[in-house]
Amino acid sequence: MPPSPPIRAPRAALLADDLRRRVLSGVIAIGGKLPSEAALTRAHGVSRTVVREAIAGLRAEGLVASRQGAGVFVIADGSGPDGAFQDVDPDKISSIIEMLELRAAVEVEAAALAARRRSATQEDAIFNACDAMEALVRGGAPSAPGDYAFHLAVAEAANNPRFAQFLDLIGLGVIPRAGLQEARPSAAPYLAQIMAEHRAIADAIAAGDENTAKAAMRTHLDGSQQRYRNMLRRRGG
Repeated sequence: MPPSPPIRAPRAALLADDLRRRVLSGVIAIGGKLPSEAALTRAHGVSRTVVREAIAGLRAEGLVASRQGAGVFVIADGSGPDGAFQDVDPDKISSIIEMLELRAAVEVEAAALAARRRSATQEDAIFNACDAMEALVRGGAPSAPGDYAFHLAVAEAANNPRFAQFLDLIGLGVIPRAGLQEARPSAAPYLAQIMAEHRAIADAIAAGDENTAKAAMRTHLDGSQQRYRNMLRRRGG
């Protein structure tokens, strides 16, 4: 029986691995700037969506952060001490609920500001992030990096750099299902609902409807809170 062909990692994962190695090896030191999106697209023969998804993964790991109008810079080399939010335990439901409550206080307003201030390019980035996450789900890949990229795109569209910096600081802890076994059939309805909620947020922002954008983001985050509160009650605390 011939050996099974190797499983190809998604292009975004391969690009993220390459950039991560360059950061961890010191080729791009702390304070250094990553190549531009256009340069990475040309050098690796991938789309801008793939580049954005790869960089979102590095942001989620706390290795890089965006500076509006300047680019993406290395902020850690993987060897530093734990910082704020590094004690978030994705396996502890009460910890997840704490993060969702904090996110609601920030991201609902970010969605409203995005509806008011977003540029055409930022609007495209939000919809591209929706498409990218859906592609990850269809391919059976972990979708948390794509989910993070969507929320980051909304934060950046608020055109107040503090919103994106907040998500950069939290990292992948902002996505409560980072450890979810998404291949399980039981995960499919949940992921479909998340993607539909993302689309509702994106549509409201594109329409310039601040109130609907706020309501859609609140519905999205409150719904997640409720699902985890129900889980907590079933587990007895």
